[in-house]
Amino acid sequence: MAARAEDQMATRVAVIGAGAWGTALALHLARQGHEVILWAFEPEVSEEINLHHENRTYLPEIKLPETLKATSSLAEGLEGAELVLLVVPSHVMRQVVVQGAAHLPRGVPIVSASKGVENDSLMTMCEVLEDVLPIVYHPMLAFLSGPSFAREVGLGHPTAVSVAARFERVAEQVQQQLSGPFFRVYTSTDVVGVELGGALKNVMAIAAGTADGLGFGYNTAAALITRGLAEMTRLAVKLGANPLTLAGLSGMGDLVLTCTGGLSRNRQVGQKLGQGRNLAEILGEMRQVAEGVKTARSVHALARREDVDMPIADQVYRMLYEDLPAASVVHNLMGRSLKKELHP
Repeated sequence: MAARAEDQMATRVAVIGAGAWGTALALHLARQGHEVILWAFEPEVSEEINLHHENRTYLPEIKLPETLKATSSLAEGLEGAELVLLVVPSHVMRQVVVQGAAHLPRGVPIVSASKGVENDSLMTMCEVLEDVLPIVYHPMLAFLSGPSFAREVGLGHPTAVSVAARFERVAEQVQQQLSGPFFRVYTSTDVVGVELGGALKNVMAIAAGTADGLGFGYNTAAALITRGLAEMTRLAVKLGANPLTLAGLSGMGDLVLTCTGGLSRNRQVGQKLGQGRNLAEILGEMRQVAEGVKTARSVHALARREDVDMPIADQVYRMLYEDLPAASVVHNLMGRSLKKELHP
């Protein structure tokens, strides 16, 4: 029988990426008694964490324990790590891993907690990591996803997520290392489903935010969430996912959170678009990344490549990259030809 999370020995953990999510995960692991070092791209962020025990840039007003150390050196961050979490924006994952590859320890779990699909290659983070890392690392790759706002994890609110790995023993090892009294981790071997659920929901959150910005209510939100899930499932299944995964934490769970929660950056982008704001202006005001903006391009290309019907994702893409007015999105979606609900 697997040991309980609270019975696990302390682990040296490298968290690569000191945005809000990386900082929250580092804080959670430090609370569990692990030895955590957090890598920040910006030297001023690592200095701020070490001097003031707070990431005022990305996760303000949440105190960090003095045991949590930060660095801007990948070599220092990865040295001696027994668990590695990669928590950088998906569009820089390749670059960061290439830079850090020489320092990555072998035989330890490497967990991606980033949600996105590369624009040019249309690769998931799993495919990116397998593309840039030697094959000896591949069996230890795992992928974390699920409904988890960074601030609420930082505040210790009860949270449940999924971790997927091709080998069940790897997923179970990560489950034990990450779980805690207020952070429950479920395992899966459906890497495709868990990754795509986490990436695709960000696009649907932009749509939901747009509807809110246009002044629509709960009926519209429920329709977008439900039909958005149908689109996500169609594409994920076409790419090899188990449809039940999309009904779980990394699918429906994360979709509901991101489409309805006020802390969702993707929803915020949609809201401002619905209010008539310009995308470049919106993004220029944001310090943190709204993954759905870049992922919308990837999803549009994937849907066309795989011949999968994704009308909501298509309208979001057109709004973001073809200057389609927000009001036209609703008109175009509601005016489509009538269909069976369970059409393939």
